[in-house]
Amino acid sequence: MRLLFLDQTGKSGGAELCLLDVATAYQNLCLVGLFEDGDFRQRLEERKIPVQVLAEKAIAVRKSSGAIAGLFSLSQLLPLITRVANLSRQYDAIYANTQKALVVGASASFLSRRSLVYHLHDILSPDHFSQINRRLAVLMANRAKLVIANSQASRAAFIEAGGNPELVEVVYNGFEPDQYAAEIDVSELQSSLGLEGRFVVGHFSRLSPWKGQHVLLEALQYCDQTVSAIFVGDALFGEQEYVEQLQQQVERLGLHDRVKFLGFRTDVIPLMKLCKVVAHTSIAAEPFGRVIVESMLCGKPTIAAKAGAAPELIDHDVTGWLTLPDDSKELATTIEHCRQFPTEASKVAAVAQQQARQKFQLAETNAQIHQHLHSRLAKSFR
Repeated sequence: MRLLFLDQTGKSGGAELCLLDVATAYQNLCLVGLFEDGDFRQRLEERKIPVQVLAEKAIAVRKSSGAIAGLFSLSQLLPLITRVANLSRQYDAIYANTQKALVVGASASFLSRRSLVYHLHDILSPDHFSQINRRLAVLMANRAKLVIANSQASRAAFIEAGGNPELVEVVYNGFEPDQYAAEIDVSELQSSLGLEGRFVVGHFSRLSPWKGQHVLLEALQYCDQTVSAIFVGDALFGEQEYVEQLQQQVERLGLHDRVKFLGFRTDVIPLMKLCKVVAHTSIAAEPFGRVIVESMLCGKPTIAAKAGAAPELIDHDVTGWLTLPDDSKELATTIEHCRQFPTEASKVAAVAQQQARQKFQLAETNAQIHQHLHSRLAKSFR
């Protein structure tokens, strides 16, 4: 089966890392079309996955955009749709990995008469999308032969927004557990960051208001003075104003000696290994939460906001801890619990690591996707 994968960004977010793994399984039978250039293209090329940048500049529509912004983007979308439609005639199906890719892919599939697959990595709710964008996503997705949802939470939100439940199959993101299992000496890294003797809480995500970095900063003021936080990630989608707000919050709370913003890093696993706890603090429902699973695979005590897919990944008090979204005091209490009872925290982390290794195997994820593709698209090839 030959697949034309589409993604709206050239930057490596959670959806793109998932696509990287899926496309690797179709390495010699696919092309990945990106709507902008960036480090994600380089990652694909390193895996020897064919990739093309199909647009000269990023599509100027956001999840919160309304009808007017959509109309202004038509002059940019129409040539891109035509290009994708022509390109897709060399493939059996179009596999849209993001919402903008879905809009382009659905339109192109109509023109080229190629099957459409949509990999849903989002919660289609008012917290994440404007009303017109939710309606557009559902309208386009309901034309697909298959919608792959990355969690039960994503599936439920899609159906509630008007999506056809018969189209949806849930497939969790997959990982290669052995990448996370190796023992790493983090003393040199710890020293280089000036974190010796600190109880380090790690936050791994792009800097964005809904990811809730401000909640962890707020929680630090209620924690012991030995508790420090590292923030790994950048503002990927024009959210620089939020970064400035975080810096101002650090100064206002007097946390400048307890907080480090490390920006985009490629050494995520060593940085996770350095942490005593990893915190996930999204204030809106998380569609999946790759960081949660990665932390569990690293054997780290994991605290996640109880919304979206997080309860599917963590069994509270068994494989981690769930706290109310946007509740800095409850987050601080849980961090302090892990600090004061390290043996208990380590035992919970060990159970989580074992379960995550079994539940989120990349080979099983790719096998499920392959099965669903052939099951749903088989009729198109006859």
